[in-house]
Amino acid sequence: MSSKEPAKLDDEQIAELREIFRSFDRNNDGSLTQLELGSLLRSLGLKPSPDQLETLIQKADKNSNGLIEFSEFVALVAPELLEAKSPYTEEQLKQLFRMFDRDGNGFITAAELAHSMAKLGHALTAEELTGMIKEADTDGDGRISFQEFSQAITSAAFDNSWA
Repeated sequence: MSSKEPAKLDDEQIAELREIFRSFDRNNDGSLTQLELGSLLRSLGLKPSPDQLETLIQKADKNSNGLIEFSEFVALVAPELLEAKSPYTEEQLKQLFRMFDRDGNGFITAAELAHSMAKLGHALTAEELTGMIKEADTDGDGRISFQEFSQAITSAAFDNSWA
């Protein structure tokens, strides 16, 4: 992370977490027991052992009441959500970027993107091309920088709409 403010979850992520939390808070007391937390984690595809669960609760349970309140739950999962690790290394992303950045000027233009995608056997319609550029080009300069490229590739890897 850079020296700016630590990243925070957005309202949508908080609302989603609250929804998940509530659905596992069986007795609606505003906290999760070890059993409820275990169910929640299993629903997310995790398989914590009883020992791991115990350790997790000890780590998250700031007020030491043996339960996990919503704020403790958010504090527990926020680092995981904020650091959604890229499945690609920086070096892999750079190599990929260089494949698209044909003239090596540090930017991918619409023409370079179209050419590279066609070479990969994915000819794009003008509409698809415009959409891809628009989605990745966060500063609106009409071309894609390495940072924008990395962001787009990384978020696409986590976005089920690409599946």
